[in-house]
Amino acid sequence: MPGISRKVILAASASVVLLATACTGRSESGASDDASQDTTLNFWHAWSAPAEVQAVKSLVAGFEKAHPNIHVNVVGNMTDDKMNQALRTGGDKAPDVISSFTTNNVGKFCSSGALVDLNPFFEKSGIDPEKTFPKAMNEYTQFDGDRCSVPLLGDAYGLYYNKTAFEKAGIKSPPKTWSEFASDARKLTISDGDGYEQLGFMPNYHGWETTTEHYLGQFSPTYFDSSGRSNLAKDPAFEAGFTLQKKLVDELGGYRRLEKYRSTLGDEWGPKHPFHTGQVAMQLDGEWRLGMALDAEPDFEIGVAPLPVPDDQADQYGKGYITGTIAGIAATSQKRNAAWELVKYITTNTDAVVNFSNAIHNVPSTLAALKSPKLKYDPRFRTFLEIAANPNSTTSPASVNGGVYLTTIQQFGYEYESGKVKDLKAGLASTARQIDTDIAQAK
Repeated sequence: MPGISRKVILAASASVVLLATACTGRSESGASDDASQDTTLNFWHAWSAPAEVQAVKSLVAGFEKAHPNIHVNVVGNMTDDKMNQALRTGGDKAPDVISSFTTNNVGKFCSSGALVDLNPFFEKSGIDPEKTFPKAMNEYTQFDGDRCSVPLLGDAYGLYYNKTAFEKAGIKSPPKTWSEFASDARKLTISDGDGYEQLGFMPNYHGWETTTEHYLGQFSPTYFDSSGRSNLAKDPAFEAGFTLQKKLVDELGGYRRLEKYRSTLGDEWGPKHPFHTGQVAMQLDGEWRLGMALDAEPDFEIGVAPLPVPDDQADQYGKGYITGTIAGIAATSQKRNAAWELVKYITTNTDAVVNFSNAIHNVPSTLAALKSPKLKYDPRFRTFLEIAANPNSTTSPASVNGGVYLTTIQQFGYEYESGKVKDLKAGLASTARQIDTDIAQAK
């Protein structure tokens, strides 16, 4: 999702009140309209950049060519706020199909009944989602047995590294384990007074995409137990993840020194991003960073690799954290069969998915599209295709209150890395209790 920060979206999803069950009720996913008849659908999406908007129009044009009786009114640059209001009220101008960047809100979309369960439509069409979509994408588009959304391209997170800096530091290849990563980060760090001439890696949670869920994804944690309660204090993966990040913070200069340096660095979405300028030698980021970094014309060669894994999971090197855009059918739509034809085309038609991926440079969201010879990309982009297809890649599970639990974990991360919280085990237990309380209140 180029140009949109997942951290911004996470903050938004935590603060926006979505679709109370009392407003929408639980909708049945059955449909009675005749998709072979002449009809018009409203499709709302969130893309806003000119090239992306044009890509969506081309995607829809392909659908209309294949379904000449179904016409689509496309409305772009729609925030979740606007979509939520329209999904509550319905009406002739409301969307029949929506596409949202906010994967974290799938649990709310499903549990509130705002989007219909797509399982019956998949069954009717003879499509098996588990064989169609990568494992992580298949997981984040459903909640509690309700598949109310479907993936529409995705984002995969990996490691960008400065090959020139690696060569100067005598590092021959990108790190595969976190212990190798920590060693390389120290070798790549060149101090300059109380700052840095070059920082091996910016580990702080306020950094660029270095969120708790992106770190933790490499540890393959189980966020909730079988009863739906937070597993934060029980699964050792969480303690290992927080310990690793704090170790990096301490070894690379300490929280205060790193924060002071971070305040002098460029914007995440501008050409002066510290990886572009060489001020940071390694960067955790999504697939879109490659194009942005190349556009900035850095004076070094860019390397791309999967993120490291814990030393005791070395055999799983190649996995990564996955998220992405979702699509769904509004429960208020009276044209669900026709809407399904649109959703099915844009999310499962291999050529449509490939062409859309080529146009906006996000990761394809079907297993077939990931292997398509029609994909056009810089050879380094293949790393993200492989991460997306890797069955060990992870995501954050859907929750009834959306991304609130992730925001709670992130807030704990800020307190732990800065030293405000000293006892990690006690902090994890307290955070788990807060997550359980928030979920209970949402229910």
